[in-house]
Amino acid sequence: MFFRQGRKILVALMLSLLLFTTACTATETPGRFDQAQQVSNRQKSGQAVVKEATQGSEFNRFFPAASGEFQRVYTQEKKGFAEAKLKRGGKDLAMLSISDTTSLPTAAAKFKTSTKQINGYPAVEVGTTQTAVLVGDRYQVKVLSRDPSFTASDREAWLKKFNLNGLSKLQ
Repeated sequence: MFFRQGRKILVALMLSLLLFTTACTATETPGRFDQAQQVSNRQKSGQAVVKEATQGSEFNRFFPAASGEFQRVYTQEKKGFAEAKLKRGGKDLAMLSISDTTSLPTAAAKFKTSTKQINGYPAVEVGTTQTAVLVGDRYQVKVLSRDPSFTASDREAWLKKFNLNGLSKLQ
């Protein structure tokens, strides 16, 4: 009788052990985001910005000053980029930004065929809400409308308020 009970316990123990080991080694079919996650994990952090890119804090002095009814609120500053909101009466009118194109050379390519200039620098319209200039073949200065009342001529006027000549001397 003892032998029979011991046998049942042994069989139950072996089945449990078998279930446990197979459950731990079972492979799951990869999800649709698994490959992207693996690629992301292999990349080095900060790889998108080149080492030579200008610190974003260096750009702040070239932004137009707040004046009258307009407020300038810095929203982002990182290596190679700085951005500020242009507000009036608490309402977002536009985004002002300066970016170092050394990290993304294709950003400067669109200026090569430009026929328009603002303060002597090549300018382009991007869609219906953006106007940009390229300063010193390196720095893209952009104004993006965030409100329909902020027109292309407003964007151009605000681009002229940046210290573009000072920015051209930054290296």
